[in-house]
Amino acid sequence: MLVLLAFIIVFHITSAALLFVATIDNAWWVGEEFFADVWRVCVNNTNCTEIDANFQDYATMQAVQATMILSTILCCIAFLIFVLQLFCLKQGERFVLTSIIQLMSCLCVMIAASIYTDRREDLHRKNPGLYTVTLDGSYGYSFILAWVAFAFTFISGLMYLILRKRK
Repeated sequence: MLVLLAFIIVFHITSAALLFVATIDNAWWVGEEFFADVWRVCVNNTNCTEIDANFQDYATMQAVQATMILSTILCCIAFLIFVLQLFCLKQGERFVLTSIIQLMSCLCVMIAASIYTDRREDLHRKNPGLYTVTLDGSYGYSFILAWVAFAFTFISGLMYLILRKRK
């Protein structure tokens, strides 16, 4: 049982780390001379432009930013609630609250990655001043980590739903 508990804790911490990296790091759309994420666009590693209210379709990018941040916060809250439930739940009860919060985190990261997947081309086309060089890029590792974090938070949420507290 102790090994299972250690695995679940490590799995959850890994999910949170993936969410932090995917949210913070600048590699959602990359190419040879540029990289872009949900916060800024950088050309030649020196010329960085923040994505702000002058950005066309800024509301779309804000939705991606907000849901990624919310996903990361919910994942951290779920971990804290799990630790509290380890000490407060009666024997035989399920970690339902932790599961619900973790699955909400999963939903948020899925929404963020889906919005970016769907709207990326339009965002780049409507902002030619920022994205002129970036048309020949590809999805970067932060984008891929967001989808991996989706899978990890989903599996983690299901594990918490199935898991019962034992001695």
